[in-house]
Amino acid sequence: MSKLLKVQAIEDRLRPKKKPLPESLSADDEAEVNTLLCRRGVISKCVREQVSDKDIQRLRPGQWLNDEIINFYGQMLLLRSEEATSKGNKENKSEKEKLLDVHYFSTFFWSKLTGDGYEKGRLAKWTKKIDIFKKDIVLIPINHGNAHWTGAAINFRRKRIESYDSMGMPRQYVYRALRGYLDAEHKNKKKTPFDFTGWEDYTLEDTPQQENGYDCGVFTCQFLETLSRGEERFAFTQSNMLYLRRRMIWEIGHAKLHDGP
Repeated sequence: MSKLLKVQAIEDRLRPKKKPLPESLSADDEAEVNTLLCRRGVISKCVREQVSDKDIQRLRPGQWLNDEIINFYGQMLLLRSEEATSKGNKENKSEKEKLLDVHYFSTFFWSKLTGDGYEKGRLAKWTKKIDIFKKDIVLIPINHGNAHWTGAAINFRRKRIESYDSMGMPRQYVYRALRGYLDAEHKNKKKTPFDFTGWEDYTLEDTPQQENGYDCGVFTCQFLETLSRGEERFAFTQSNMLYLRRRMIWEIGHAKLHDGP
């Protein structure tokens, strides 16, 4: 084997190529999506989150996603993680098959953190019943001035503060704010400053980029979904947005994530 082929083989093992996403759902699933788009009133409920007919229309092409859609999606990620990491399911899954133990902060977390701060925003109460320091990863959707959605994460497994922006904008303030939160939360719950030794501010160089001004919310949901599975690379691009919007309608209608790609 030539040196070039050996290098490529190593690269393929380290970064296996993802199967391309389908162009559309199955015929039955597409029919269900069309039915969901014609319904009126409350379309679906998931724990405390719900999506109405007006909300679901935002998943049509060219529409900007709102808090209701993103928080419903985040709740589905949280439920899937809780089910997969429960004692019974852990015993029935190999290490490779396990989903990460995640926590999801709603879209209102960021505005509280940056607008009011940890103390005034009473963010300590947000984690009254959980210990985020025992989680694999904390997922955070961010609304930038009601004009752009991005995804962020506190990745305890990798010791990283992560930011995923489909428009590649500066994000130093995201890292600063989340580091500040992590330190304040540790002081509140553990009574000591957080030890940032070995931690890094992480940006993925080839983060998928949007080619319009309205798909950022879909990108953000898919960033968080991929991270919840412990993946390091993203399998979607701008060309997949129409399919992903349709899939998200199906998922919200069923209050569960699609089993297919």
